[in-house]
Amino acid sequence: MPLIPEEPQIHEKAQGPRATPASGRTAPTPRPVPGPRPAAPPRPGRPGPVRPAPPAQRASRDTAAKPGPSGPAAPATPEVTSAAPQIQLIPATPDGALDAAEEAVDLLLDSGRTPGDVLVITTGELHPWAAHELSFGDAAYWAQHDAGDDVFYTDAAVADRAASRAVVVVAINGGPEAAAVTALTVAHSRAGALLIVCGDPQRINSVLGAGV
Repeated sequence: MPLIPEEPQIHEKAQGPRATPASGRTAPTPRPVPGPRPAAPPRPGRPGPVRPAPPAQRASRDTAAKPGPSGPAAPATPEVTSAAPQIQLIPATPDGALDAAEEAVDLLLDSGRTPGDVLVITTGELHPWAAHELSFGDAAYWAQHDAGDDVFYTDAAVADRAASRAVVVVAINGGPEAAAVTALTVAHSRAGALLIVCGDPQRINSVLGAGV
């Protein structure tokens, strides 16, 4: 089923009017022209050099906040509510589940979600980003989770260490049945607004129907 993110598309602010040269001058004043856009920070797991520390990702929420009369700014925390999260199922084979999860993450970010809103859990082979970061040690890996400013990829076996996030994506990309049960159970408890599951629908529904 196609993923239809609930968040509205967030558009960039239109640039303001350009300055025009003052009349009466003997030589026109050069117009300022916008410089090239800075390149977007590389996504976790994408090929390329080791990514630098990601920039702060919460600016979009601040600009979207409504101005109030000297009220305190709302804290940038995951949208965790007491209600059960909405569940979306994306049919995929074990070999294609990770790619489906990546496409879901891309759509979430395109719809306005910040990277820190998203947690991805795998049941089989580790996501390449997680495997790479774990090569630097467990402490460094979880420090990036605690920073909460980027998409975080983890394995079902250790997913219970992850904190709640607004959106949790599960890729049923192989592994034993127990891994799928663990991943879906943890994901359901960690998802604040939306749980997206990529995998075999029959297998997923059998787990979700068992009281997850």
